[in-house]
Amino acid sequence: MRRIVILGSTGSIGTQALDVVRAHRDRFEVVGLATGSRAAEMGAQAAEFGVPHTALGAAEAEQLVRDVDADVVLNGITGSVGLGPTLAALEAGRTLALANKESLIVGGALVTALAAPGQIVPVDSEHSAIAQALRAGEHAEVGRLVLTASGGPFRGRSRASLAGVTPAEALAHPTWDMGRVVTTNSATLVNKGLEVIEAHLLFGIPYERIDVVVHPQSIVHSMVEFADGSTIAQASPPDMRLPISLGLDWPHRVPGVGAPLDWTRAQSWTFEPLDEQAFPAVALAKRVGRAGGTYPAVFNAANEQAVDAFHEGALPFPGIVEVVERVVDAHEAPAELTRETLADAERWARDRADAVIAARA
Repeated sequence: MRRIVILGSTGSIGTQALDVVRAHRDRFEVVGLATGSRAAEMGAQAAEFGVPHTALGAAEAEQLVRDVDADVVLNGITGSVGLGPTLAALEAGRTLALANKESLIVGGALVTALAAPGQIVPVDSEHSAIAQALRAGEHAEVGRLVLTASGGPFRGRSRASLAGVTPAEALAHPTWDMGRVVTTNSATLVNKGLEVIEAHLLFGIPYERIDVVVHPQSIVHSMVEFADGSTIAQASPPDMRLPISLGLDWPHRVPGVGAPLDWTRAQSWTFEPLDEQAFPAVALAKRVGRAGGTYPAVFNAANEQAVDAFHEGALPFPGIVEVVERVVDAHEAPAELTRETLADAERWARDRADAVIAARA
């Protein structure tokens, strides 16, 4: 029986995690829940699962993680506010099932320095796939990591044709049902850029050996190429309950959590190179990742401001990444990476992004 804390319990990751627990109460006991603002919904969850401890907001979630005795903390909070709970889980010695990629990307060395080997279990479908595939060989045998991307709603479009796309079109993702920021990030491929940084930090593979390939069917969730030329891929229908269940019970698999592929049915999987002219976010993210320090925090914060501006009609779709690049180029990283310098860098990036957006208007 694993005792788990679910942060972001009322969001997509949290509710699907509770689906897994609901079907496997003999394996999991929920001992803590946290949400950002949906107190009534969390209260209903706590009543259903008999959860003794709850928290509202990121600061209370961080304290909950420190106080509650648990085996696994699932961090499904959205955004860099998840950094505090991530650090708290690692400091407390919990296994961290990480769906809040921003906390790792923004925290960088602060997070990796705290994490013991194997303490962070990725929940993003791409990184869960890589973690599964890596069990086929030794770290020294890895040739490269290949992250798959659906291509989002604008796959195949030219850069020029993206100038007039609407927020509604950007939110029409062909595969996944996510929140506004993450869905927009999938349309710009900023999300894939963030995942490249995450892959580097999780698995210690240099950026020049991390590739992105477009796979619109979203069946192969990522691949690992080994030194002998073998490529190991993890394939399954797109269902986040599978990587969530692995995060909760790693390295064990939870029976029946997802439907397998139907190998009796004819089907085709395609793979295409990423068009970096139309979608420059991945290349920019690699540059930011190599720079390290506070640069990933600046990248993420500037992007959140630009996404909001796009949805408010103040910025065209290609302008999102253009604003982020201008903010990144203007940034000067402090000498030391701390939670305070990260917070300062994020505030600066949001203010700078707002100024760039206003100047464009």
